[in-house]
Amino acid sequence: MHLLLIGYMFLFIDRPFEVWPWLGDLRFERVYMLCTMGVWMIHSGKRWLPNPQHFAYAGLALAVLTCWVLSPWMDRSQPLVEDWFKILVFYFLLVTTVHDEKGLKRMVVGFVFVMGLYLAHSLKEYMGGRYTHRMGISRMIGVDSTHGDPNSFGASIVYSLPFLPALWRSGWAGRRGQLLIVAYAGLAVLCLLLTGSRGSLLGLLLCSMILILGHRKRFLWIILFAAAAPLAFVALPDSLQNRFETIVNPEVGPANAKESGEGRIEGFLIGIELWGRSPLSGVGPGAWRPATGSAIEAHNLYGQIMGELGSLGVLTFGGVIAGFGWNLYRCRAIRKQLEPRPNDLLTEIPSAVGLSVFLLLFLGNFGHNLFRFTWLWYGGFLIIARHCLELRLAENDESAAVESEEPAGELPEGWVYHAG
Repeated sequence: MHLLLIGYMFLFIDRPFEVWPWLGDLRFERVYMLCTMGVWMIHSGKRWLPNPQHFAYAGLALAVLTCWVLSPWMDRSQPLVEDWFKILVFYFLLVTTVHDEKGLKRMVVGFVFVMGLYLAHSLKEYMGGRYTHRMGISRMIGVDSTHGDPNSFGASIVYSLPFLPALWRSGWAGRRGQLLIVAYAGLAVLCLLLTGSRGSLLGLLLCSMILILGHRKRFLWIILFAAAAPLAFVALPDSLQNRFETIVNPEVGPANAKESGEGRIEGFLIGIELWGRSPLSGVGPGAWRPATGSAIEAHNLYGQIMGELGSLGVLTFGGVIAGFGWNLYRCRAIRKQLEPRPNDLLTEIPSAVGLSVFLLLFLGNFGHNLFRFTWLWYGGFLIIARHCLELRLAENDESAAVESEEPAGELPEGWVYHAG
């Protein structure tokens, strides 16, 4: 069952049916998911993991459905709503079939492996001449059409990076695993820079600084980072150098690059305006363009939530974030009660998820990422990780109780016990 889920991860991320249309004509993804659900039905290892975050996701799902039904542009947003509920189905399969450390490690490693294949496939296509020309420069895109936009593609890379140090610290696969992690990191940075996505670059820098400052050899890593960053910048084509320089100096780029940056702020303000028009349910999920007459999407998570889902979205999305916070707090509290273990990936996964969620919220200032699969998949990883940590804590408590109940050993020969 776990391998079937990893296979669907590959289909969902790399989306080969969008690369080879004949697979799309066969509805390959849908057939695969139906087969996976059929196997789930007869799978004997299903079990429900109680967690308050399930209710938060259920609330968000109800809000999305309600806002969609009430939207005047219901037909326009149907594909987005259907795709999001498919992600919700995968989340349900994940949290009901993965409930031990071995399974969780397999899913996390499988996710990073799938992302590596996705990046390698996209880079191969880029070197073959597949890219988009936008903002006056040639920009790398993902091999798929759903999440292949340069900004979305770059964001996907950033959200995967926190799992690399978790795998490294866990000693996953020994020396060979470390080489694979280094290779993935290099591939990820290269692809991200070639996208020309300024928001993704800021996310990469923020992620790097958080990881460096949390390392015990932080000063050495700061020096290495300060030396490597200028070299990487100089190695870029002049067009990409100018693109990234507009982050601090908008005058060096074309006018549309400056307008694009200002559009993120405008997306937030328009979201507030749409919220005022429809305070309860907004204009509906995926209805930003027809509702505003804009040629582009919100490019701002917070404007997207307010404008498309109204108060229902604000409250339920807040519940999802609170669920992440509570589970992270509980995982940290349990970890403090456990004896440290060498090469322990389980205790590293919550930190990786926490950093990824922080990056999702940060990059939400530059992109409309509300309906990304990442919110649900990473939430599933965190719920399973908390469950496994609770099991380990319970086992430790039982072992300690058994040891305390063991009868005292016999007295040495010649010794006499006197009561009183």
